[in-house]
Amino acid sequence: MTQAEKTGTGSASGEPCYILAVETSCDETAVSVVKNGTEVLSNLISSQIETHKAFGGVVPEVASRKHVESITYMLDEAMQTSGISPREISAVAVTQGPGLVGALLVGIVAAKSAAMAFGKPLIGTHHIAGHIYANQLEHDIVYPCIALVVSGGHTELVLMESEGHFQLIGRTRDDAVGEAYDKVARAIGFPYPGGPHVDRVAHESEEVVTLPRAWLEPDSYDFSFSGLKSAVLNVINQTKMRGETVHAGAIARGFQESVVEVLVEKAIRAMREYGAKQLLLCGGVAANRGLRTALRERCEREGIELLIPSMKYCTDNAAMIGAAAYAKWKRGEFTSLDMKADPGLSLEEWSVQT
Repeated sequence: MTQAEKTGTGSASGEPCYILAVETSCDETAVSVVKNGTEVLSNLISSQIETHKAFGGVVPEVASRKHVESITYMLDEAMQTSGISPREISAVAVTQGPGLVGALLVGIVAAKSAAMAFGKPLIGTHHIAGHIYANQLEHDIVYPCIALVVSGGHTELVLMESEGHFQLIGRTRDDAVGEAYDKVARAIGFPYPGGPHVDRVAHESEEVVTLPRAWLEPDSYDFSFSGLKSAVLNVINQTKMRGETVHAGAIARGFQESVVEVLVEKAIRAMREYGAKQLLLCGGVAANRGLRTALRERCEREGIELLIPSMKYCTDNAAMIGAAAYAKWKRGEFTSLDMKADPGLSLEEWSVQT
């Protein structure tokens, strides 16, 4: 007998699954109620961008304090908006990692409190699994598939042969895409967060500065963007030394074209090698117009089905955590209340066990 059958809270019960989900891994406080891993009944997000803009980046201690200020109110509001009573909640899910340890702790304490108060099981959830399963909120995922994860702290290619099973086949060796965008944006003179500014001016520029592509070894699915960032800095410094004007748009376009080409080519190659049926784009940088456009065009030519979440599900949110946790709930794989925040939580080890 499975744990789900013993508790009556897994899929064996035949009742709808309502997961109260909490996400506080970085600088967004988010709470959501998700039905059966696909239907979003409420999805509240409190962004801290304006607060951290003054510092040019996220300050962990400030982020934690902001989470404390809003989490209780948001839990209450998410429940009211969903129309679901505490008695109907099936489980409480929360981001266990990766993320900023102080920020994670705020969400974990809140989720544990809710689980104890409601008498419901707890599901510690992987943040990147959430980004991947954000696609499930709007699409049917077909396995095997490849997920291209692009965010502020992660750039990874993930093979999923079945629901809830993750195998990393490629990862960044230095800066993640989001980090590289922010560093280049700062060098050009854009405010935090810089990624959207780089994306915008790259599209507006008719000129382009040609920059290198970091392909690494011929058979590698890993990524490296620190060299590209250095190349951008060299172009800026050399231009200033010659007394010439730095053309931000041309540099941004060259940088974005380099990043996008490498991401697209490696993702398409992985699709062919592993015989995947779908390509899933996920993470905050999935909102980048240049990347979305290039992937769509390439996948159309290759006859590949591409899934991309709506903009509201690309950045950090709690609905994606509820969607990912559903795979665990169906198998009765719950988390002990002594769970700790784990900034280095492994995606592969978080995979479902049954």
